[in-house]
Amino acid sequence: MPATPAWPPKSAPRLFVETALSQDAVVALDGPQAHYLARVMRVAPGDVVILCDDVTGEWAARVTEAGKRDVVVTCEALLRSREQVPNFTLCAALLKKDRFDLVLEKACELGVRHIQPVLTRRCVADKLNLERARAVLVEAAEQCARTALPSIAAPVKLDVLLKEWDAARHLFFADENGGDSAAAQFAAHRGPAAILTGPEGGFDEAERAAIRALPQAHAITLGPRILRGETAAIAATALWMGTVGDWQD
Repeated sequence: MPATPAWPPKSAPRLFVETALSQDAVVALDGPQAHYLARVMRVAPGDVVILCDDVTGEWAARVTEAGKRDVVVTCEALLRSREQVPNFTLCAALLKKDRFDLVLEKACELGVRHIQPVLTRRCVADKLNLERARAVLVEAAEQCARTALPSIAAPVKLDVLLKEWDAARHLFFADENGGDSAAAQFAAHRGPAAILTGPEGGFDEAERAAIRALPQAHAITLGPRILRGETAAIAATALWMGTVGDWQD
Protein backbone atom coordinates (compact mmCIF):
# COMPACT_ATOMS: atom_id res chain seq x y z
CA MET A 1 0.00 0.00 0.00
CA PRO A 2 1.25 3.54 -0.71
CA ALA A 3 2.50 5.50 2.29
CA THR A 4 0.10 8.01 3.80
CA PRO A 5 1.31 11.54 2.98
CA ALA A 6 2.50 13.60 5.94
CA TRP A 7 0.00 16.13 7.24
CA PRO A 8 0.45 18.97 7.05
CA PRO A 9 2.83 18.66 4.10
CA LYS A 10 6.39 19.73 4.83
CA SER A 11 6.30 21.96 1.77
CA ALA A 12 3.40 24.04 3.13
CA PRO A 13 4.14 27.79 3.20
CA ARG A 14 4.87 29.19 6.67
CA LEU A 15 3.98 32.69 7.84
CA PHE A 16 3.89 34.75 11.03
CA VAL A 17 0.69 36.76 11.46
CA GLU A 18 -0.38 39.45 13.92
CA THR A 19 -3.85 37.96 14.34
CA ALA A 20 -4.42 35.88 17.47
CA LEU A 21 -4.98 32.28 16.36
CA SER A 22 -7.40 29.69 17.71
CA GLN A 23 -9.38 26.68 16.58
CA ASP A 24 -11.56 27.58 13.55
CA ALA A 25 -10.27 31.18 13.50
CA VAL A 26 -10.61 32.79 10.07
CA VAL A 27 -7.61 34.85 8.96
CA ALA A 28 -7.64 37.21 5.99
CA LEU A 29 -4.17 37.79 4.55
CA ASP A 30 -3.40 40.68 2.25
CA GLY A 31 -0.45 42.73 1.02
CA PRO A 32 2.93 40.99 0.65
CA GLN A 33 1.72 37.84 2.44
CA ALA A 34 -1.21 37.40 0.06
CA HIS A 35 1.08 38.09 -2.91
CA TYR A 36 3.53 35.45 -1.65
CA LEU A 37 0.83 32.82 -1.20
CA ALA A 38 -1.17 33.55 -4.36
CA ARG A 39 1.52 34.56 -6.87
CA VAL A 40 4.65 32.81 -5.62
CA MET A 41 3.35 29.66 -3.92
CA ARG A 42 0.18 29.56 -6.06
CA VAL A 43 -2.05 28.25 -3.28
CA ALA A 44 -5.61 27.25 -4.09
CA PRO A 45 -8.69 26.52 -1.95
CA GLY A 46 -8.07 23.33 0.00
CA ASP A 47 -4.31 23.84 0.30
CA VAL A 48 -2.65 24.01 3.72
CA VAL A 49 -0.52 26.85 5.08
CA ILE A 50 1.24 27.05 8.45
CA LEU A 51 0.57 30.10 10.59
CA CYS A 52 2.30 31.32 13.76
CA ASP A 53 1.13 34.19 15.95
CA ASP A 54 4.04 34.41 18.45
CA VAL A 55 1.50 33.77 21.23
CA THR A 56 -0.24 30.41 20.97
CA GLY A 57 2.12 28.61 18.63
CA GLU A 58 1.97 26.99 15.19
CA TRP A 59 -1.28 26.18 13.38
CA ALA A 60 -2.24 24.27 10.26
CA ALA A 61 -4.74 26.37 8.34
CA ARG A 62 -6.79 25.52 5.26
CA VAL A 63 -7.10 27.96 2.36
CA THR A 64 -10.78 28.82 1.74
CA GLU A 65 -10.34 31.73 -0.66
CA ALA A 66 -7.38 32.55 -2.89
CA GLY A 67 -7.73 35.81 -4.78
CA LYS A 68 -5.11 37.97 -6.45
CA ARG A 69 -5.05 40.48 -3.59
CA ASP A 70 -6.16 38.49 -0.56
CA VAL A 71 -6.10 34.95 0.75
CA VAL A 72 -8.45 33.65 3.44
CA VAL A 73 -7.56 30.66 5.62
CA THR A 74 -9.18 28.84 8.52
CA CYS A 75 -7.19 27.35 11.42
CA GLU A 76 -7.75 23.61 11.72
CA ALA A 77 -5.20 22.23 14.17
CA LEU A 78 -2.60 23.43 16.68
CA LEU A 79 0.61 21.69 15.66
CA ARG A 80 2.98 23.05 18.33
CA SER A 81 2.62 25.38 21.27
CA ARG A 82 4.87 28.44 21.38
CA GLU A 83 8.38 27.30 22.20
CA GLN A 84 10.10 28.03 25.50
CA VAL A 85 12.98 30.36 24.67
CA PRO A 86 16.14 30.55 26.82
CA ASN A 87 16.49 33.78 28.80
CA PHE A 88 19.29 35.05 26.60
CA THR A 89 19.99 38.49 25.15
CA LEU A 90 22.49 39.28 22.42
CA CYS A 91 24.01 42.74 22.90
CA ALA A 92 25.76 43.24 19.58
CA ALA A 93 27.55 46.41 18.55
CA LEU A 94 25.87 47.91 15.50
CA LEU A 95 27.55 46.96 12.22
CA LYS A 96 27.09 47.90 8.58
CA LYS A 97 23.67 46.94 7.25
CA ASP A 98 24.54 43.70 5.44
CA ARG A 99 26.72 42.45 8.28
CA PHE A 100 24.14 43.28 10.94
CA ASP A 101 21.43 41.62 8.85
CA LEU A 102 23.53 38.46 9.06
CA VAL A 103 23.73 38.80 12.86
CA LEU A 104 19.95 39.21 13.08
CA GLU A 105 19.27 36.23 10.84
CA LYS A 106 21.63 33.86 12.63
CA ALA A 107 20.66 35.05 16.11
CA CYS A 108 17.08 34.15 15.27
CA GLU A 109 18.08 30.73 13.94
CA LEU A 110 20.19 30.04 17.03
CA GLY A 111 17.32 30.74 19.45
CA VAL A 112 18.02 34.20 20.90
CA ARG A 113 15.16 35.71 22.91
CA HIS A 114 16.10 39.38 22.68
CA ILE A 115 18.52 41.47 20.62
CA GLN A 116 19.92 44.76 21.92
CA PRO A 117 21.97 46.70 19.35
CA VAL A 118 24.74 48.72 21.02
CA LEU A 119 26.47 51.93 19.94
CA THR A 120 30.17 52.14 20.77
CA ARG A 121 32.84 54.71 19.91
CA ARG A 122 34.18 52.70 16.99
CA CYS A 123 30.84 51.75 15.43
CA VAL A 124 30.77 52.62 11.73
CA ALA A 125 26.95 52.52 11.66
CA ASP A 126 24.89 54.63 14.04
CA LYS A 127 21.31 54.01 12.89
CA LEU A 128 19.05 50.97 12.55
CA ASN A 129 15.75 50.72 10.71
CA LEU A 130 13.78 48.77 13.31
CA GLU A 131 10.91 47.93 10.97
CA ARG A 132 13.33 46.43 8.46
CA ALA A 133 15.23 44.61 11.24
CA ARG A 134 12.01 43.03 12.47
CA ALA A 135 11.21 41.93 8.93
CA VAL A 136 14.60 40.19 8.74
CA LEU A 137 13.82 38.40 12.02
CA VAL A 138 10.36 37.33 10.86
CA GLU A 139 11.73 35.90 7.62
CA ALA A 140 14.45 34.04 9.51
CA ALA A 141 11.92 32.63 11.99
CA GLU A 142 9.70 31.42 9.15
CA GLN A 143 12.66 29.72 7.46
CA CYS A 144 13.95 27.93 10.57
CA ALA A 145 10.50 26.96 11.93
CA ARG A 146 10.62 28.98 15.13
CA THR A 147 7.32 29.51 16.89
CA ALA A 148 8.58 32.49 18.92
CA LEU A 149 9.92 35.69 17.43
CA PRO A 150 12.98 37.29 19.00
CA SER A 151 12.37 40.87 20.10
CA ILE A 152 14.68 43.72 19.15
CA ALA A 153 15.17 47.10 20.80
CA ALA A 154 16.37 50.41 19.44
CA PRO A 155 20.15 50.90 19.56
CA VAL A 156 21.48 52.16 22.89
CA LYS A 157 24.83 53.72 23.78
CA LEU A 158 27.21 51.47 25.67
CA ASP A 159 27.38 53.73 28.73
CA VAL A 160 23.59 53.74 29.01
CA LEU A 161 23.47 49.96 28.61
CA LEU A 162 25.92 49.50 31.49
CA LYS A 163 24.26 52.11 33.70
CA GLU A 164 20.85 50.44 33.37
CA TRP A 165 22.08 46.85 33.52
CA ASP A 166 19.82 44.32 35.27
CA ALA A 167 21.62 43.13 38.39
CA ALA A 168 20.15 39.62 37.96
CA ARG A 169 21.59 39.10 34.46
CA HIS A 170 25.13 37.90 33.73
CA LEU A 171 26.97 39.83 31.01
CA PHE A 172 29.57 37.82 29.13
CA PHE A 173 31.95 40.27 27.49
CA ALA A 174 33.75 39.00 24.38
CA ASP A 175 37.06 40.80 24.89
CA GLU A 176 39.48 40.61 21.97
CA ASN A 177 42.29 41.27 24.45
CA GLY A 178 41.54 38.00 26.20
CA GLY A 179 39.47 36.55 29.00
CA ASP A 180 38.46 33.28 30.58
CA SER A 181 37.23 30.22 28.71
CA ALA A 182 33.78 31.07 27.36
CA ALA A 183 32.30 27.61 27.90
CA ALA A 184 33.65 27.44 31.46
CA GLN A 185 32.23 30.86 32.29
CA PHE A 186 28.84 29.97 30.83
CA ALA A 187 28.68 26.79 32.87
CA ALA A 188 29.77 28.56 36.06
CA HIS A 189 27.24 31.39 35.76
CA ARG A 190 23.89 29.95 34.78
CA GLY A 191 20.64 31.88 34.71
CA PRO A 192 19.56 34.98 32.78
CA ALA A 193 22.44 35.84 30.46
CA ALA A 194 23.64 38.23 27.80
CA ILE A 195 26.65 38.35 25.51
CA LEU A 196 28.25 41.63 24.48
CA THR A 197 30.22 41.73 21.24
CA GLY A 198 32.04 44.66 19.68
CA PRO A 199 32.17 46.60 16.40
CA GLU A 200 34.56 46.28 13.47
CA GLY A 201 37.30 48.18 15.31
CA GLY A 202 36.72 46.58 18.69
CA PHE A 203 36.19 48.34 22.02
CA ASP A 204 38.56 51.09 23.09
CA GLU A 205 40.39 50.92 26.42
CA ALA A 206 37.94 53.18 28.27
CA GLU A 207 34.99 51.07 27.12
CA ARG A 208 36.77 47.88 28.03
CA ALA A 209 37.50 49.19 31.54
CA ALA A 210 33.89 50.32 32.01
CA ILE A 211 32.54 46.91 30.99
CA ARG A 212 34.93 45.03 33.25
CA ALA A 213 33.94 47.29 36.16
CA LEU A 214 30.34 46.06 35.96
CA PRO A 215 29.82 43.50 38.78
CA GLN A 216 27.79 41.22 36.49
CA ALA A 217 30.40 41.23 33.68
CA HIS A 218 32.58 38.22 32.89
CA ALA A 219 35.31 38.69 30.28
CA ILE A 220 35.54 35.72 27.91
CA THR A 221 37.73 34.72 25.00
CA LEU A 222 36.46 33.38 21.69
CA GLY A 223 39.72 31.76 20.70
CA PRO A 224 43.17 32.79 19.48
CA ARG A 225 42.02 34.65 16.35
CA ILE A 226 40.55 38.12 15.92
CA LEU A 227 36.95 37.70 14.77
CA ARG A 228 34.80 40.07 12.78
CA GLY A 229 31.93 41.60 14.71
CA GLU A 230 29.32 39.40 13.06
CA THR A 231 31.42 36.26 13.52
CA ALA A 232 31.93 36.98 17.22
CA ALA A 233 28.21 37.52 17.80
CA ILE A 234 27.23 34.32 16.00
CA ALA A 235 30.01 32.16 17.47
CA ALA A 236 29.43 33.32 21.05
CA THR A 237 25.69 32.77 20.78
CA ALA A 238 26.15 29.27 19.36
CA LEU A 239 28.60 28.37 22.12
CA TRP A 240 26.22 29.60 24.85
CA MET A 241 23.30 27.68 23.34
CA GLY A 242 25.38 24.52 23.10
CA THR A 243 26.75 24.83 26.63
CA VAL A 244 23.79 25.94 28.77
CA GLY A 245 21.03 26.80 26.30
CA ASP A 246 18.28 24.72 24.78
CA TRP A 247 20.57 22.69 22.52
CA GLN A 248 21.01 20.37 25.51
CA ASP A 249 17.44 19.15 24.99
